[in-house]
Amino acid sequence: MTPAKSAKVPVTTCACQIGRKAAAVDPKIKASVLSRLARIEGQVRGLRNMVESERYCADILLQVSSVQEALRGASRQLMRNHLEHCAADAIRKGSPTADAMYDELLNLVYRHAR
Repeated sequence: MTPAKSAKVPVTTCACQIGRKAAAVDPKIKASVLSRLARIEGQVRGLRNMVESERYCADILLQVSSVQEALRGASRQLMRNHLEHCAADAIRKGSPTADAMYDELLNLVYRHAR
């Protein structure tokens, strides 16, 4: 039996990754995001009803676009909180925590750009 190769374990020194909790949460952002998500839930239920009742495709697509924009708005708020608290905290700590955060931020930006 050959010894197993050691797998690379990602550095999880970012304050946000310890227990996977935010370093801090702005109460206004949290309330706003929760409110947006509740509205989005209603919009998605409305979309389902539109599909079930065979509404005109263009009308459904318009509502899908509306839901996507609402999700982007929630994402922007969450990104702001992440930058103000989690990222700032990790960057202040310096390497290797800062390096891990830079990688995380680049990945987030890349995923949002698609």
